[in-house]
Amino acid sequence: MPTLFDPVTLGDIRCANRIIMAPMTRSRANEEDAPTEMNALYYGQRASAGMIITEGVYPNFDGKGYVRTPGIVTEAQIAGWKLVADAVHAKGGKIVMQIMHCGRITSRHNKPEDSRTLAPSTIQAKGEMMTDAAGMVAFEVPEAMTMAEIKQSIADYGQATKNALAAGCDGVELHCTSGYLPAQFLSTGTNQRDDDYGGSLDNRLRFVIEVLNAMTEAAGAGRVGIRICPGNPFNDLSDENPEETFRALIDRINPMGLAYLHVIRAKAGVDNIELSKSFDGPVILNESYVLDNGNRAIAKGLADAISFGKPFIANPDLPEKFRAGAELKAPDFATMYVPGPKGYVDYD
Repeated sequence: MPTLFDPVTLGDIRCANRIIMAPMTRSRANEEDAPTEMNALYYGQRASAGMIITEGVYPNFDGKGYVRTPGIVTEAQIAGWKLVADAVHAKGGKIVMQIMHCGRITSRHNKPEDSRTLAPSTIQAKGEMMTDAAGMVAFEVPEAMTMAEIKQSIADYGQATKNALAAGCDGVELHCTSGYLPAQFLSTGTNQRDDDYGGSLDNRLRFVIEVLNAMTEAAGAGRVGIRICPGNPFNDLSDENPEETFRALIDRINPMGLAYLHVIRAKAGVDNIELSKSFDGPVILNESYVLDNGNRAIAKGLADAISFGKPFIANPDLPEKFRAGAELKAPDFATMYVPGPKGYVDYD
């Protein structure tokens, strides 16, 4: 039986082990929303993971949501991500960029001045988010995207994929959960359009499918993954029948031959582990795994790899600690999203 320590191939990406670093927002980009040498050090410290999935990276300026999060739009941002990719590759690791358009989950205080807040429909999300300029503020009221803006965003995902590969990343992952733009198009509670991108289930699937087509055209399907969590209500997301929605999505993406399906197993009214069995390719499972239950999930054939989030924050050498049976350190939550190196690159 395979274990977390055995190699695995996810599409075209050969991983030395099955311990994946999950994407985690850390809010450490510079004033140009670009990674720096500090970010390169952070990711390089964790390169013993079989594969690193980066924090969410915006594909266009409208897609930025959170404070101090990075993009993959400008030359400075591409150069910053090249520093990161080079640092990971220098230690024999693999790195995939998660592309994240936040849609309506944003604040003008976190976005460039000339950017806009766009979503499938003009429905404001309940809740607040952190800003440096004004503290906690309500989510913006979004503008409903025009057909031209939808097509442009799809093209931007494709260009972001090309930019990620130009920076040296081994692949890309579409962030399709947590209440962000792709999930907003999928869900009945956030998509009240009556055109080709709303209404029927097929129409609600259209944006995600066309985004994936743009990404696979840029990178090849074997270097594109997708992350989902059916039923996840985070960021005021709701859908009348999330299981039906995501079963239909998986049916549509199966012929694409994607590198992997990344599934958060959170209990949200849908058996996401059972749902993931309908995917034809490799599966990465996430959420509250440790060494023992991660190995069991792989041995049972429920997953090909397991992604770990918070354990990687305070344990940059997580695979080595797993091998040694060492006690894991706990992260300092007070420094999770603050600027600077403390709580970021000072763990050993």
